[in-house]
Order: sequence, then structure tokens, then C-alpha cells
Amino acid sequence: MFETACFALLLTLVGAISRALLGPTVFDRTQAVNTVGTTAMLLLAAVGFLTDRPDFLDIAIIYGLLNVIGTIAVLKFFQHGDLGDPGTAPEDTGDRLEKELR
Repeated sequence: MFETACFALLLTLVGAISRALLGPTVFDRTQAVNTVGTTAMLLLAAVGFLTDRPDFLDIAIIYGLLNVIGTIAVLKFFQHGDLGDPGTAPEDTGDRLEKELR
């Protein structure tokens, strides 16, 4: 049963990689890369179960956390153009709006 699940995960990986290569927009490609990361995490956990190596589950959890952080960083970069941009402070927003209304 787990062998079949691993094969299905490999097929999912192929589909996600093809979407990452052919995706028309950056957001399609980002979603495909996130899917590849999630599928790889599931594949690591299944292979760890099949080979009776529970330490693979720890690696899969860390890989999943890095996948989420990486996806958020990439999306923030495409939205703002800079990862180090702290944004505007709340007190600056009112002054700026008043200047724009004048």
C-alpha cells in the first residue's frame, strides 16, 4: 500500500514540476514549487516508514517548515520587491493621507 502511495506521490511530483516549468504566471510557478515541496515532504515520510527509519519524519517536518517560510519569502519579494522593507509605520499613514488629500 505504501509503495502505491509513493508511486502516486512521484506522479504528483512530475505534474507539479511540469506546472512549474510551463506556468504562465509567477504565482502559478510559486504554487507549483510549494506543491513540489509538500509532495517531497510526504514522500520523505512515506519512505522513512517503508525503510523503518523514523528520523526521516523529523527531516520531513523541517523540510515542510522551510518550504512554508520560503514560499512566504518569495511571495513577499514579488509583492514588495524587497525582503527587508519594514513597511510604513502606523503614525506615518495618517500624515501621508493628509498630504495626499491637500
